[in-house]
Amino acid sequence: MRNIKAIFNKQIKDLMKNTSVLMMFIVFPVVALVFSHITGDTEGTEGIPIMMASMFAGMGIIMSVALIIAEDRENKSLRFLIMAGVKPISYLLGVDGVILILGLLSSLTFGFIGGFKGQEFWIFLAAMMTAVSASTLLGAIIGISSKNQQAANGLAMPVGMVLGFAPMLAQFNDTVARATHIFYTQQLNVVTDSFTSLGDGRSLWQSFSIMWGNVAVFVVVFAFVFKKKGLRGE
Repeated sequence: MRNIKAIFNKQIKDLMKNTSVLMMFIVFPVVALVFSHITGDTEGTEGIPIMMASMFAGMGIIMSVALIIAEDRENKSLRFLIMAGVKPISYLLGVDGVILILGLLSSLTFGFIGGFKGQEFWIFLAAMMTAVSASTLLGAIIGISSKNQQAANGLAMPVGMVLGFAPMLAQFNDTVARATHIFYTQQLNVVTDSFTSLGDGRSLWQSFSIMWGNVAVFVVVFAFVFKKKGLRGE
């Protein structure tokens, strides 16, 4: 627990210096707020906060985690931490803890911007944090697999763009919607769409089941990659 807390504090200090990663948690909510304010109640624009939330969960989180871990590997920070007795799992929990807290703050902001209230707000928050958790795992997989930040960015960018933009494209193309149905970011949109029929609940639970399935798959892949690559910092 002491090591996790130490890594947690270290990561907060590092984020204060790493503006490119920190801005990921600021830009998306700000853009959602600005566009929502500009468009007002114009028909067809009420889904902007949700689209930005999907982009944040799919692209912002993945790139942030991947770059954080890849940077530590490239700078050999992990080697010194492990030599100092810090277990790899403690390092990951410390890093992921910071990301999840920042992700929660951003998710709360998206919820307020989207105007969700009562039950809808908590359902949206649960869906967002499930998506953030999935992206955190996926970002960690990419970060561990990459030798440096350039390699991590080269892989995280296209993966994040596919997951981030897929929900938006799915709204205009049924073929894309069917193809991306298994993506957790797409199901985040489906969850918000189901708010008009919460009495049934079947669509809602189906979406959460798919999202939880994504998380389960990433846990398995992460365990495999972690066992193969570890956090040797090499």
